[in-house]
Amino acid sequence: MELKLYVDRMSQPARALIIFCKLNGIDFEEITVDFIKRQTQSPEFEEINPMKQVPAIVHGELKLFESHAILRYFACAFPGVPDHWYPADLSRRAKIDSVLDWHHLNLRRGATTYVQSTVLGPALGRLNPQAAAEAEKILVASLSSIETIWLKENGKYLLGNSQPSIADLSLVCEIMQLEVLNEKDIKRFLGPYKKVLQWIEDMRNATNPHFDEAHKVLLEVKAKYQGVTESTIRAMLPPKL
Repeated sequence: MELKLYVDRMSQPARALIIFCKLNGIDFEEITVDFIKRQTQSPEFEEINPMKQVPAIVHGELKLFESHAILRYFACAFPGVPDHWYPADLSRRAKIDSVLDWHHLNLRRGATTYVQSTVLGPALGRLNPQAAAEAEKILVASLSSIETIWLKENGKYLLGNSQPSIADLSLVCEIMQLEVLNEKDIKRFLGPYKKVLQWIEDMRNATNPHFDEAHKVLLEVKAKYQGVTESTIRAMLPPKL
């Protein structure tokens, strides 16, 4: 069955899916759905994802959205995917699920809202300092939780694992969205968290060259940011899951 990925690479979870497939030799057709051009609102895309958000997939008769569900499906449906991504052992799998569930209500809320409120909104004349302040608290608390809870054991990756899981991939792609901030803010947020910084580097090394290739879009946007235009800023807006 042909696998089709409907993505926009400015979407953090879309990048996670692309990296996972390339790492594990899963053939797919990448179909760009430009949310800035409102392609997610088209009747054709609504047939695939009635929530009108990227990413989404079509695999045979299956239409599936929500990135964590898709990553779980990939890990189970395609032969040859190493067990460490989403282990068959139910206790280990449940722990990975706990990180994924935590992600949506914590790290994603903080990182996405902070970027939108401090980088994108002001450039478009949409100031919301209260949202930025609240998002900063959530983001800092989330990074602290990764440092002291999810990375507290001896392994290189989340939950003390010696190899990465789909939770590692999902969370690291979220944190990479901070690349659009200025260097001072990146250092302010990530500088205190030495384990997080090492984990990001370990994930990059474990998933390259696909990691850098998938995140190239962020670096390109950042390079253009000094001469920002409204269209450039809009191109930085991450879609919802």
